[in-house]
Amino acid sequence: MESFDWSIYTTFAVFFAPQFFNSGSAVSDLLSTLAVFAVGFVARPFGGFLFGWLADRRGRQLSMALTVGVGAAGSLVIGLTPTHATIGTWAAFVLLVGRLLQSLAFSGELPAAQTYISEVAPRERRGLWSSLIYVSGTVGLITGTLLAAVLSSVLTPAQMNDFGWRIPFILGGLFGLFALYIRSRLPETETFTKALEAANAEPGHGSVLKKMWQRPGLLLRVIGITVGGTVVFFVWVAAAPAYAISVRGVPATGALWAGVFANLVLLAALPFWGIISDKIGRKPVLIFGTVTLMLVLFPLNAIIKGQAWQLFIAMAIAMILIASTVSILPAVYAEMFPTGIRATALAVPYSIAVALFGGTAPYLQTFFADNEIPDAFNWYAIGMMAITVVTVVFMPETKALDLTKEDEPDLAVRTA
Repeated sequence: MESFDWSIYTTFAVFFAPQFFNSGSAVSDLLSTLAVFAVGFVARPFGGFLFGWLADRRGRQLSMALTVGVGAAGSLVIGLTPTHATIGTWAAFVLLVGRLLQSLAFSGELPAAQTYISEVAPRERRGLWSSLIYVSGTVGLITGTLLAAVLSSVLTPAQMNDFGWRIPFILGGLFGLFALYIRSRLPETETFTKALEAANAEPGHGSVLKKMWQRPGLLLRVIGITVGGTVVFFVWVAAAPAYAISVRGVPATGALWAGVFANLVLLAALPFWGIISDKIGRKPVLIFGTVTLMLVLFPLNAIIKGQAWQLFIAMAIAMILIASTVSILPAVYAEMFPTGIRATALAVPYSIAVALFGGTAPYLQTFFADNEIPDAFNWYAIGMMAITVVTVVFMPETKALDLTKEDEPDLAVRTA
């Protein structure tokens, strides 16, 4: 549900953009809507620290329950917001508030959930288990895109622009309450419980924030690993149908159905890469997927020339390669930090990287295309992925690391 709430913004942006900005230009309205999407990421570092701290101090379960509740509230705000024709420029402001709530929640959602899954998984199958995070998230993406495809098929364009776009946000808010109920019944991880007991028995064990800043190299590593993947993920997984509709001239219904089927490819690829990483290691999988995507990025963009089937082929190939990274990142991140700071130390740098590079990616792609220099964005994405590759090359292999040990993971690997 959290992923559904998050992704429907970009999926339906092309439909509700004129309702909030009404500039007379479809591309300008979409750019303004994507600017709100990017500005919303300002809340991510704050949400990452807040919910990460809660996860490390009060438990993974509590943090996960709170994030899904706040995310549902953000969806309801957007779904019920009056349009520009009713309240003028205040409509854009309320849209931003709703997006900030979603961003605040999602920035704490992934680190807490990734940490939870990694801590309950068998160490020799942690890569496979970590893929469940994005399997679940992809189901949310597919549901949102499928809903958009169905609505655009049964409603007229005028009805989609008038009220059809509100339906997913209202549904997301209501079903978010059910997700909140599920999470309120989750047991806490044994790894965290034991670590908390040990910390409480040790006087002056130090604050989470202090311990986090004692590891600047690991914080920078999180950013380096994240920058490449977050750019291509938001462009190809979250925003590709909307971009294809507004810039490449792909018919709306066809583009949305292409997004649905491409995400099914992603869904199938995720556990495959998780299993492979458990057998050969995290580093080979990360390097292979990222380098290959760098090599095919220009050809994939060249495939899309206005037809839905072209969009599907390009998205499907991109999805298979993107799956090689996102499927195992929860395991990679968890294996970098000791239990007492695992969620916070991931959440803060991860949220900063996603805010600066992921949140701005759809806007930059549309901006460069509108200014007739689309290749500039492709080179930008390749540069970000190059940073990721260099970071991964110099990091240690952490496959099947014992997360119950409180040694620095790098040290544990070197002394194993």
